[in-house]
Amino acid sequence: MSKEETVAKKQGSRYTVRVWRQAGKDKPGQLVDYQVDGIIPNMSFLEMLDVLNEQLTKEGKEAIAFDSDCREGICGMCSLVIDGVAHGPHSGCTTCAVRMRDFPSGSTITIEPFRAKAFPVIKDLVVDRSALDKIIAAGGYVSVNAGAAPDANSILVGKESADRAMDAAACIGCGACVAACPNASASLFTSAKITQLASLPQGQPERKKRVKAMVEEMDRLGFGDCSNHGECEAVCPKEIGINHIAQMRRDYLMATLAP
Repeated sequence: MSKEETVAKKQGSRYTVRVWRQAGKDKPGQLVDYQVDGIIPNMSFLEMLDVLNEQLTKEGKEAIAFDSDCREGICGMCSLVIDGVAHGPHSGCTTCAVRMRDFPSGSTITIEPFRAKAFPVIKDLVVDRSALDKIIAAGGYVSVNAGAAPDANSILVGKESADRAMDAAACIGCGACVAACPNASASLFTSAKITQLASLPQGQPERKKRVKAMVEEMDRLGFGDCSNHGECEAVCPKEIGINHIAQMRRDYLMATLAP
């Protein structure tokens, strides 16, 4: 660390960080307050947690468990509820892209895990989001015969359909929609994965089978139903619209009415 960085750290801000601590799925949890010093405004939210964990380790205390991977706003692993908002105060933004300049010096920040019946807590701020993988496994794919890959231009896709599919495919499966929904619904996630394939010619043969399987798996896993609050759309880091949920409902209705 350079001399300038050392001075900046000493002159950094202090925060009270109220963190959910829980040893495991079946263990009781509680919010615990910590003081963290030397926080520079341009630090990311996760870098602040790194500083806090270094501080706890030096004090002989157990570090806070939280998820992160790319730290570039791509993967969505950094799933935290910050002051009651999934991923933090900005729209179209993952937790790792939140900067400490967004919080006044000396303020108290409350950090909790994503809360849903289908997202059991593993430890502290880490939750098990494998339920989303199970929804995908139920039908979020296109079955093809084995063989050589078809030519790229053998199946033409209109621009409107391609744009709709790409918009839906932007979903990174972070689960913020579930955490923000008062019903803990996974409808935005599920509908995005359904619309992605339903918009393409390759997805048509299994369209009815797919939507029935994925919606029924979503219900089986304990996710709630959509009641059009729109909170999912508000916190989605990729700003995916709830119009995909309307598409999913139409497809499901047609699939259940089909012989």
